[in-house]
Amino acid sequence: MTTLRQQQKQRTRGALLTAARRLFVERGYAAVTVDDITTEVGCSRATFYLHFSGKPDVLRRIGAETVQQRAVSVYADLDEVLASGSRAEFAEWLRRAVDWFERNRDILPVWDEAVALEPSFRPIATEAVAELPAAMPRYLERWGQDRDDEARLRVGLLVTQLERFFTRWAVQGTLDTGETDPAVTLTDIWYPALLPPEQRHSTESD
Repeated sequence: MTTLRQQQKQRTRGALLTAARRLFVERGYAAVTVDDITTEVGCSRATFYLHFSGKPDVLRRIGAETVQQRAVSVYADLDEVLASGSRAEFAEWLRRAVDWFERNRDILPVWDEAVALEPSFRPIATEAVAELPAAMPRYLERWGQDRDDEARLRVGLLVTQLERFFTRWAVQGTLDTGETDPAVTLTDIWYPALLPPEQRHSTESD
């Protein structure tokens, strides 16, 4: 049973995370200071540092839930889709993946800014991407232990292209897809790329 003091600490921590996220989204990562966050909540810097080691740690905690959600709900889903052997299901998965980016579009630029500005944040971002193949055990098994690095790299490249595609297409508006369904084109590129070579000509095509 949590004590009143523990409940207060949890509320303060939650308030700091909520304030930090809102300020990061409104102003950008670099423009926000620890003092800005504590002023928003009405607590001291000392209280802030009881919960977090600094701005990178705050953003890491904000992003942890988002990244964990992506691993569980998006890439575990991809593991199921690839096991089905269906190109049509893969195209539907891509649409769901783009929906995930849309739901999280406010915090993703903050994450990218922190990666560019904070050397201490780069290992956190690297680990976040590296964790995604761990949600895809059947995919890794099909590639085999001797090609594990290649299998993981392919997932990392997929993540990178999807992030860049979404940024240019939906955020910046610098990529015009016209009447083309981008999920179909991305399926042509990525569905075969995620299959081991010996399976590319034997899977269902629909």
